[in-house]
Amino acid sequence: MPVNYIQPEFVVLRNSDRCIKCRVCERQCSNEVHTYDADGDVMLADESKCVDCQRCVTLCPTHALSIEENQNKLRQNGNWSNQLIYEAYRQAESGAVLLSAMGNPREYPVYWDKILLNASQVTNPSIDPIREPMETRVILGSKPSKLEFNEDGSLKTKLSPSLKLNIPIMFSAMSYGSISKNAHESLARAATELGTYYNTGEGGLHEDFYQYGPNTIIQVASGRFGVHPGFLNAGAAIEIKMGQGAKPGLGGHLPGAKVKEDVSRTRMIPLGTDALSPYPHHDIYSIEDLRQLIFSLKEATRYTKPVFVKIAAVHNVAAIASGIARSGADAIVIDGFRGGTGAAPTRIRDNVGIPIELALAAVDQRLRDEGIRNNVSVIVAGSIRCSSDAVKAIALGADAIYIGTAALLALGCHLCRDCHSGKCNWGIATQRADLVKRLNPEVGYKRLVNIVQAWNHEIKEMMGGMGINAIDSLRGNRLMLRGIGLNEKELEILGIKHAGE
Repeated sequence: MPVNYIQPEFVVLRNSDRCIKCRVCERQCSNEVHTYDADGDVMLADESKCVDCQRCVTLCPTHALSIEENQNKLRQNGNWSNQLIYEAYRQAESGAVLLSAMGNPREYPVYWDKILLNASQVTNPSIDPIREPMETRVILGSKPSKLEFNEDGSLKTKLSPSLKLNIPIMFSAMSYGSISKNAHESLARAATELGTYYNTGEGGLHEDFYQYGPNTIIQVASGRFGVHPGFLNAGAAIEIKMGQGAKPGLGGHLPGAKVKEDVSRTRMIPLGTDALSPYPHHDIYSIEDLRQLIFSLKEATRYTKPVFVKIAAVHNVAAIASGIARSGADAIVIDGFRGGTGAAPTRIRDNVGIPIELALAAVDQRLRDEGIRNNVSVIVAGSIRCSSDAVKAIALGADAIYIGTAALLALGCHLCRDCHSGKCNWGIATQRADLVKRLNPEVGYKRLVNIVQAWNHEIKEMMGGMGINAIDSLRGNRLMLRGIGLNEKELEILGIKHAGE
């Protein structure tokens, strides 16, 4: 029998005095961690299968369970962490690329936490959002440099197609297949009620969700999965995905285990096969090629829908964004290196890309310096965790933000980072019918509405505290930001002063 070099990552602790052997944990665990031994009349746990999703802990009626990190450690080594050693064991055993889900968990700097907001005091009084008007509506799309009117007062300037958001928050791209139908329905219904938009991700649009088209951004990626004329015309806007923060430079990967009948039909791919989108778009090798696709999509939709281009945050992102702004795109979406994903090579997820804060500041400044900032809107994604992150992003230059992981947390995600297995115990990142039904879209969409409305209220409070009554007055207003614990180069890129200045 071969030696198993890998110790379980977690330890399941069961209080025998509280455990009533109801077997709820056994029925609820899709990873088959818990089993009942009838001979010994005892519950057992195979800890090697545990991913710490907390389903059993949450649903145990007597609170008999807890899960802790395994305290068994290999000999300490400053160069070789336990994680790296165990990953070497896994690859020696399997010969496979390591896969991981969700965002980068490593302890890189989080610049949101090193940026503080300014506040009004005496000479520039604050504004009470409860008693005074506060504008959080946003219009996304290309904006003219000036407006001209006819003699009768009607608008002469031809406006480009745009999106109108009641709030500066949208739901990020998460494909049907990567997440369940019930999760997609929750996002679609919440976006409709909130007056904002959700993104289909690269995988087409399920036939049941065409009814939510006015609040849908449809995505075209390198694999062109699920792309057809009806799909292109179904949404309010089109997003070309050139890259994403969790895996810059790579294509998409949906494991075949998730490609069930509905997913197969929606994506227009064979049942049970891995959906591997190519790294590059094979018709795009220059900004001119990108421009051709942008206008092909505009032509296919009769110039009625704005076209966005999504890119990953990388070191030369400002120059790339400048080219995109000149290519005819109506908005640029920048996804930071902590952006979530259903499946990505671990080494790519944890080591490629740059923080969204630095990328956003660099892009906004470059577009302003070149006098083309109004040509495009800028949308950012990649670990916008709370309303203060959103306010800081807008002050750094974003028109609006995408939230993905925060939205999944609202649906019950516990960040166990096992999405690629298809065994999500919370019914989110799975296509197994018995697991999908654990997420009730009637409950899910209300939780999404709640979190976004709470954020929007907090955004108004923070704006009011700064003496600002409209999102447009906050966008790119870096005077409202101060850094703390940042070096001179970081402050220079962010375009902000240090606290105390």
